Amino acid sequence: MDFARPRSVAPVTTLGAPADPWTPPRLRLVCLDIDDTLVDFSAAGRRALAAVLGRADLWPLWDQITDRHVALVVAGELDYASMHRRRTRCFLGELGVVADDEEIARFEAERKDLLRRSMCLFDDVLPCLDWLRAAGVQLAAVTNASGAHQRAKLAGLGLARFFDHVAIAGEIGVAKPDPVMFHSVCARLGCDPAEAAHVGDKLQTDAVGARDAGLAGVWLDRHDSGAEVPEGVHVISGLDDLPQLLVSEFARIGVPAQR
Repeated sequence: MDFARPRSVAPVTTLGAPADPWTPPRLRLVCLDIDDTLVDFSAAGRRALAAVLGRADLWPLWDQITDRHVALVVAGELDYASMHRRRTRCFLGELGVVADDEEIARFEAERKDLLRRSMCLFDDVLPCLDWLRAAGVQLAAVTNASGAHQRAKLAGLGLARFFDHVAIAGEIGVAKPDPVMFHSVCARLGCDPAEAAHVGDKLQTDAVGARDAGLAGVWLDRHDSGAEVPEGVHVISGLDDLPQLLVSEFARIGVPAQR
């Protein structure tokens, strides 16, 4: 959705009556993806996988296989526990390793423990969430990942206190970029999609999906990838850029006083 000011076309008014000023949209809700938006998940995942395997070059293969298996979860064909086992079996198979159920369970237990212990927030997360809270907007975490896992992650990293709602794809029955995912969050928190913004690290899944659902779609491109950005999508390189963007696009947002 394009929040740019309308083109300068003279309004039709009665003689002597002032033109109605343009009223910017009101911001009531900011939705945020979790992994690689708030939590440096990929870096933690790389470290954990490298520690288990004793080599650091296999993350691209792991990530590719994970994406394929997560798609099956989103489609309702697998639950997350089964997905983890099947994903690991497939990954090890690509390396020429035939593992039984016990070996796969040991691999996953070690990897998950290392992953949990190495997980951390990006440096810009807490200042941004504090600012949004002070600005008086509602906050929702919106994720396609496992509900129990993500709620535990938010709690363990001290983020749960910021969020009015956590939206889990598997619990809603649809996943980003389906508009229903975004609309269900807006309905739950009582706002129109035009009064909401969604921020995430995936251009199509997060930003374009949100834009097509009527929200302000914001792509968090932390690596300055230089990818072509579709019309109507906003781009920031860090969450420290988000307040300025929101103030410029939603001029009625309550701006926190400077301390």
